[in-house]
Amino acid sequence: MYKIAIIGSGFSSLSAAAILAREGFEVTIYEKNDQPGGRARTWESGGFCFDMGPSWYWMPEVFENYFALFGKKVSDYYRLVRIDPSYRVWFAKNDAIDVPAGMAELEQLFEAVEPGSTPSLKKFLEEAAYKYRVSMQDYVFRPSLSILEFLEPRLLIQALRIELLTSMRKHVRKYFKDPRLVSLLEFPVLFLGATPQNTPAMYSLMNYADLVLGTWYPMGGMHQVVNAMVSVAAAQGVKFRLNTAVKHIVVTGDKASAIETDQGIFQADLVLSGADYEHTDQQLLAGKFRGYSTRYWESRTLSPSCLIFYLGINKKLSDARHHQLFFDQDFGRHAHEIYEQPVWPSKPLFYVSCSSVTDPGVAPAGCENLFFLMPLAPGLPDNDELREKYFEIMITRFETVTGERIRDSIMVKRSYALNDFTTDYHSFKGNAYGLANTLLQTAFLKPKMRSKKVKNLFYTGQLTVPGPGVPPAIISGQVAAKEVIRYLKGKQRE
Repeated sequence: MYKIAIIGSGFSSLSAAAILAREGFEVTIYEKNDQPGGRARTWESGGFCFDMGPSWYWMPEVFENYFALFGKKVSDYYRLVRIDPSYRVWFAKNDAIDVPAGMAELEQLFEAVEPGSTPSLKKFLEEAAYKYRVSMQDYVFRPSLSILEFLEPRLLIQALRIELLTSMRKHVRKYFKDPRLVSLLEFPVLFLGATPQNTPAMYSLMNYADLVLGTWYPMGGMHQVVNAMVSVAAAQGVKFRLNTAVKHIVVTGDKASAIETDQGIFQADLVLSGADYEHTDQQLLAGKFRGYSTRYWESRTLSPSCLIFYLGINKKLSDARHHQLFFDQDFGRHAHEIYEQPVWPSKPLFYVSCSSVTDPGVAPAGCENLFFLMPLAPGLPDNDELREKYFEIMITRFETVTGERIRDSIMVKRSYALNDFTTDYHSFKGNAYGLANTLLQTAFLKPKMRSKKVKNLFYTGQLTVPGPGVPPAIISGQVAAKEVIRYLKGKQRE
């Protein structure tokens, strides 16, 4: 029985671990923090329970398909509800759009904002649906180890139809003129790691995931998904070692033979790292075994980091939505200050989650659970003074735009930013979302799932294929597990 050591317990690691254990391998997950889930940890204080990381639940079929691999359903572990309206976008005081869950209502919204736009919306979403289907069927489950995986006539034809060479900005503006609708359709790109003009139009597939497949919420919080995946993994025989930080991957000859942790040395026949790829490559391996150079990593385009505030307030809001986007400042300027001229933003956009609107159990009675998030360029200086400066900016804007007074009602407050991402997750430059989904960092142009120099070292997670986000991370684990199984089955035949 081969022993597999998995570094980290995020979604990709949990996904791979259960599949590998089901194949009969002895799988142990080593996690440096005190709870599994990676960035999807929870924090509790004063009766409030906060999701520390992901708060959007999109692409529900990815979760269903994963649990189905083990004869289970999402409903076996948590109750999933669709949020309606999906979210609110603020453009100014008294100027907001609630994005409805129903297609008929969505068409009415677009028509009211931009008369005559219903046919454009239908065409736009029809194309987005095609891109989504093609990506999910033909692209995301490929290990992308070589360009040869994509040199099929059918895939080359599809590459033209999914508009890899057209920008998202140009694509959206082909259909819509109203700046509010343009911002609504471009907002998912803000977390992909490039400005809309530098992001392939292929990623309008995210608009299909958003507007058609919908925004959902697992009652109890996003960590319920982690709990479910931990339960599945444990049922397959996966072992967990929490509070165990991996310090070094021991390589004998050209193979990993053990991992050295702060709790001792553990033998392994194969290592799969779901930890930050750059950290594993540059810090856990001796120099001659590293797959990439320091120069390579410095040249990568990263998705944003962020400044987060977890707030518990002792009052109920009069007209809150579960998700609210504050686009009352210039989208292009903030994107420029993230991706092109990295600085702390002059007039930032930000996002607020109030999960207690949907789930009263995450806050004491009569209270609200708030999550403020402001996207930031990775690698910036981070200190308490800067955090408080931007806390004041966001709180003031929130109160001004919504008319809701919360400053004097705060019972619980915690900040989280670049330094925390680096400390807690060894995140490269404190990034929050992995590598940017630019054309030159897509598919086989991403860091490889399989080590170039250590035969039995594999990678999974947001810095390799298919990319950042919870559903892609779950898929990444599935793809990595398949590659590991192929390698180990080959060893058995030798």
